[in-house]
Amino acid sequence: MGEAPRSRALHRYAVLTAAATLLLIVAGGLVTSTESGLSVPDWPLSYGRLMPPMVGGVFYEHGHRMVATTVGLLTVILAVWLAKRELRRWVRRLGLLAVAAVVLQGVLGGLTVIFLLPTAVSVAHACLAQTFFCLVVAIAVVTSPRWDPQPASSRGPATRLAALAAGAVFVQLVVGAVMRHTKAGLAIPDFPLSLGRVVPRLDSFPVAIAFAHRAWALVVAGAVLAAVVAAYRAGLRRSALFLGLLVPAQIALGAMTVLSRKSVPITTAHVATGALLLGTSLALSLSAMARVRREQPAELFVESRALAWK
Repeated sequence: MGEAPRSRALHRYAVLTAAATLLLIVAGGLVTSTESGLSVPDWPLSYGRLMPPMVGGVFYEHGHRMVATTVGLLTVILAVWLAKRELRRWVRRLGLLAVAAVVLQGVLGGLTVIFLLPTAVSVAHACLAQTFFCLVVAIAVVTSPRWDPQPASSRGPATRLAALAAGAVFVQLVVGAVMRHTKAGLAIPDFPLSLGRVVPRLDSFPVAIAFAHRAWALVVAGAVLAAVVAAYRAGLRRSALFLGLLVPAQIALGAMTVLSRKSVPITTAHVATGALLLGTSLALSLSAMARVRREQPAELFVESRALAWK
């Protein structure tokens, strides 16, 4: 690779930070699902204390803050570690960008409390959480000792299709965030039909955003299926199968969210699986970049032997 060997410990720490970030998204989903966003009315303290009594909605809201603080510390350590051990400047910058993102995320979280859950800020908070998750997932992938990408001109379809799937999933998560924070999740209370029709009357914003979430899910499913097929053919079979399994699981969770009238465990699982879809699609795209290059020497060897026989 033309550079010093990468630290396995650094890579594993980056994976740990990504896992902690997923846990943070779950904690945030619990806050929204239980409507505990204003259970602690002040910020940055909680009822003027570092540790309030963990009862009722305070358990979810202050628990979310505790997990966020932990992730923030993990991210700072990751950025410092990258600055000291990582030779690639763009990867070091990813670490700094992750720190900036987690700080901004904390500020947005505080603003949602101070300004009593304004929709725009709450949606921005949810979308930045997914962006930050993408950053730490990318760092976890590219710090692997095995990651060695080929030039853009020679990348296979798995890289592009997985990136396209990640983009489609991100759009879906934005639509879902708008739906959740405008309380439109049950604007269409039936499934698989929508208000008894294939396409309902889009005569109100809640119905329109809820139907948009369902309709775009079909686009996501198609994009992910294409990425799965391409990745499987490229030899990334385990990752492709895992990504493929996430799609029906997410669709089932979405249906159960509606039919259960937004059961807290089911709704939170739906949020978490959406983040997993996003992170896995991104990781698959980055992994495919390196996969093709690792296969090239074998392909060249076969071609050279064929020429020799001629």
